This record gives sequence, C-alpha cells and structure tokens, in this order.
Amino acid sequence: MRQIIFDTETTGFEPHKGHRLVEIGAVEMVNGALTGKKFHVYINPERDMPKEAYAVHKLSSEFLADKPVFSDPSIAQAFLDFAGDGVLVAHNAPFDCGFMKHHLEEIGLPWRWTEADQVIDTVKIARKRFPGSPASLDALCSRFGIDLSQRESQGHGALLDARLLAEVYVELTGGAQSGFSFGRRGSGENGSDDENRPTPVRDGPRPVLLTEEEKAAHTAFLSDGVSEPIWAKLS
Repeated sequence: MRQIIFDTETTGFEPHKGHRLVEIGAVEMVNGALTGKKFHVYINPERDMPKEAYAVHKLSSEFLADKPVFSDPSIAQAFLDFAGDGVLVAHNAPFDCGFMKHHLEEIGLPWRWTEADQVIDTVKIARKRFPGSPASLDALCSRFGIDLSQRESQGHGALLDARLLAEVYVELTGGAQSGFSFGRRGSGENGSDDENRPTPVRDGPRPVLLTEEEKAAHTAFLSDGVSEPIWAKLS
C-alpha cells in the first residue's frame, strides 16, 4: 500500500472566505515504511498574512512574496504527480483536504480522492483509540515518545509536521514493525533494541494445564465419539 502523509499551513481556517494555502509538505510511505521521497513547497497566497496565522507558522507575506502561486505547475500539478494514486493521510483531514480540494477545483484540476477509503484522518483514529484524551499532534507525539524538540524550537512547518505525523500514524496503526523484527525502534540494525539479545529458551516442556477430569472426559470422547482417529494411526 502506498500512502501520502501530508500537512498544510494556511492564512486561516476557511478557504471559501478567501483564506489560502501557504505551505504543503508530504512524505511517501509504502507498506508502512517511509521511502525517503518527499514533497515540499511554499506558496504565495496573494494576500496579507493575518497575525494569528503568522504566530503559528511564522511565514510572513514578505517571505512568501517571491514564491510560486498555487496554480503554478510546480505547486498544484506537482502535488498531484507526487501523490499519484496513493491514499492520503492527514491530521484533521477535512481541513487539509478541504483546502487542497478548493484550490485544485478553483484552477480546474481534479480532486481525485472521492472515496472514504482514499483519505485517512489520524484524528479520528486517535480519538477512537484514546477516547477522552487529547488528540493533537503534540499530544500524540508525547504519548508515543516521538521527539518534538525541532517543532518546539522552530514551530509548525508542513514538512516537519508530515514527518512527525508519519511516526504517529505508524504507532496508531500497530507500532513500528519492519519485516519480522517486531521490537520498538532503537539502536539495532533493523531498529530494535532487542536485536542482539538471545532468544529465550524454555527450561523444559511446557506444563500440561488439563485437570485429571478433563483428561478422562477427553479419553471417553475419543472412545465413544471418534471412529478410527487419524492421529492414533500416526502414534
């Protein structure tokens, strides 16, 4: 399975009221592992930057002034090409997908992800797994022990948040499992702290937990209810 974990930064909350995308970051995951492929762009929103939005992502109108607009092929079409037929994964997906869909349709490009199973919302997964607990990206990173130091020092950023979300998504869907090594990520070659630890050996045969009554009932069943059992021929 190919999945595109992505995040956006914007000038506000509602695209239909004139708010615009200013940054898109995405990473590719195949069969639960990051491939190293990424997509990252800054976008000129062609409008002012509200101070509330600037306080979140620190992207000023001056910084974005010389960046391509969304309709530029290096933005819109490039994102579609990168995403391809992959499943989209986002934290609060209706927000990020809503902006992307609005902007694409605005310039006549198709929004491809029309089925429910083509978009995964990690907020929904988190709320289902941990009802009543905070479901923000920061809260989930803290829960799973994912390093937030870069986000704390640099603030929000679409590519950084996409990378963090990829780690969160792996944990939400079963934890880091690569091949047949099911340990937690660590210092081992395949990410497991237990990689060089010897396999435990049992100190003798596993104890039989049947009671004498259960053994007798089983013997009676074989005598009365089973005709010529195949395992008797193999013993």
